[in-house]
Amino acid sequence: MSESQQIKAHKVAAFILAFLTCLTVCPQDLQAEGKSTEELAKAAQNPIADLISLPLQNNTNFGVGPGNDAQNVLNIQPVIPFELGTNWNLITRTIAPLIYQPELLPGTGSEFGLGDINTTLFLSPAKPGKLIWGLGPVFSFPTASDRVLGTDKWSAGPSAVALTIRGPWVVGALANNLWSYAGDDDREDVNQFLMQYFINYNLPEGWYISSAPIITANWKADSGNKWTVPFGGGIGKIFRIGKQPMNAQVQAFYNVAKPDNGPDWTLRLQLQFLFPK
Repeated sequence: MSESQQIKAHKVAAFILAFLTCLTVCPQDLQAEGKSTEELAKAAQNPIADLISLPLQNNTNFGVGPGNDAQNVLNIQPVIPFELGTNWNLITRTIAPLIYQPELLPGTGSEFGLGDINTTLFLSPAKPGKLIWGLGPVFSFPTASDRVLGTDKWSAGPSAVALTIRGPWVVGALANNLWSYAGDDDREDVNQFLMQYFINYNLPEGWYISSAPIITANWKADSGNKWTVPFGGGIGKIFRIGKQPMNAQVQAFYNVAKPDNGPDWTLRLQLQFLFPK
C-alpha cells in the first residue's frame, strides 16, 4: 500500500471511529418525543412512512477507473409525505447528488459538482395492511454542473416499493427503471434499472443491523458492463441530539459484479434527521 493510500485509509478509519463513538454516547431515550425508539427505527427503515425526514447519505466508492481512485457521492435526500384525503398518502423522495469524480481518462481531469436530480412520487394507502406498498413515477432531470457528472437527458419511468414489518424485522424492496425522452442528442440515451432490497433487524436501545445494497443495470451497455451488484451491510442507531431524533448508520458493500471502470467496494455513511408528527 502506497503512502497516500495509507493516509486515506487512516482518515477513513478515524472517521468511522468518531462516527461510531457518536452513536454510543448520544442519548437513547426518545419516549418524551411521542414515539418510541423502536417505532422511529421502523419508520426510518420504511421508504414510504408517513414521516418527514432528511437523510444525508455519503457513498465513497473505492477502486474506480484505471487508476483505482476514490469517487465520492453525497446524496441529499429529503422525504416529504402529503395526505390525500383520509385513504391515501403521496410520498415525495428527491435525491440531489454532490459528486467528486476522479479522472477516468488521461487528460480529462477530476470534477466536483451537482449531478442529475432524481424525484420519485409514491402513492400509498394511508392505512396499509400487512403488506405496505407504493406506486408512482420517477423523474431524472439534467441538472449536472458538468457533463461528466450527468446524462444531459430528461428521463422518466415507473417506480414501486413493497415491504413488511414483522416483530423486529423490516424487509422489502424498491425498484424503478428510467428511459430518456429528451435532452442532448449527442449523448447516449438512458435506459437504467435500479433495485434496492433492504433487510433490517432491530435490537434494543435503538440499535439495528441492516443490509440495503443498490443494484443497478445500464441496459445500453455491453453485456459484461451492464450490472453493478453489491453485497454487504452494517449497523445503525436511533439517537437524539437535544430534542432532535436522528438515525445514523454505516454500511460497506463489495461489488460481486461491476462495469470495467466501476468501483470494487463502497463505504456508506448516513445521517438522517427525523421529524415525527
